[in-house]
Amino acid sequence: MNQLDALKQFTTVVADTGDFKQLAQFQPQDATTNPSLILKAVQKPEYLPLLKDTVAAHGNEPMDAQIDRLLVRFGCEILATIPGRVSTEVDARLSFDTAATVARAKRIMALYEAQGVKRERVLIKIASTWEGIQAAAELEREGIRTNLTLLFSFAQAVACGDAKVQLISPFVGRIYDWYKKSAGTAWVEADNANANDPGVKSVRAIYNHYKRHGIKTEVMGASFRNVGQITALAGCDLLTIAPELLAQLGASNEPLVQALSASAAMQLDLPEVHHTEASFRFAMNEDAMATEKLAEGIRAFCVDAVKLEALMH
Repeated sequence: MNQLDALKQFTTVVADTGDFKQLAQFQPQDATTNPSLILKAVQKPEYLPLLKDTVAAHGNEPMDAQIDRLLVRFGCEILATIPGRVSTEVDARLSFDTAATVARAKRIMALYEAQGVKRERVLIKIASTWEGIQAAAELEREGIRTNLTLLFSFAQAVACGDAKVQLISPFVGRIYDWYKKSAGTAWVEADNANANDPGVKSVRAIYNHYKRHGIKTEVMGASFRNVGQITALAGCDLLTIAPELLAQLGASNEPLVQALSASAAMQLDLPEVHHTEASFRFAMNEDAMATEKLAEGIRAFCVDAVKLEALMH
């Protein structure tokens, strides 16, 4: 059994791509997209027609509406290939506007429903700012499921659990990047690999907290830099993995053991944690890595959203 098949015994495998023609070979359950991945896809000749068709049919609509239609078009193509759910992202420029995020999420869901897609098959991706988490809480109450992304800290995870969001995407690779960069020449790769990887440790702490305290929110590790980060999280509810790393897992026959389990987490002595807005903002302020990575992630998605709009003109 290869590592990909072994991983699927413990964890729901999700493909992190806008390139839906690649999906079938890996047989993931779900798929995730973001503005950067869609931008990458529409620059390939095989996906350009989706962009052109959207502009041809809806070019008279405001740009934000055209972009949502393009995202949903990709989402519908992905859903035709996978049995599970697709994650579609709200414009990152709305990351600090609760009401606007709710409105945009509802519009995206309405576009999916107009295509005959059931709500259960769509997760609306929202950045894990305080405002984004409050928007997600409101959407969940109305039956729209959410995936809270750009999640770097335990405080963000706690607030998402309190908000009863469907799923969170803690970012492993970007946490690793920050610690590696900040350590500079003092960084020793072997000492910070696999279970000792700072990104892996972050997800493990969140997973154990959720399972120990009966928090139903699903944990989906995301943003991987290497296979070791993935195998060290075998047993996590879900892992969303780029096609290149899925291929590496599929090509490896190294043994794979379950690293996380709900039953093991239940035995841990972990305090219950909750956050008010004030305590959340303070915890984020105390966490330089999470503050910097959240801001940087939102900026990067905004840049790619603008590039995508430029291509639509």
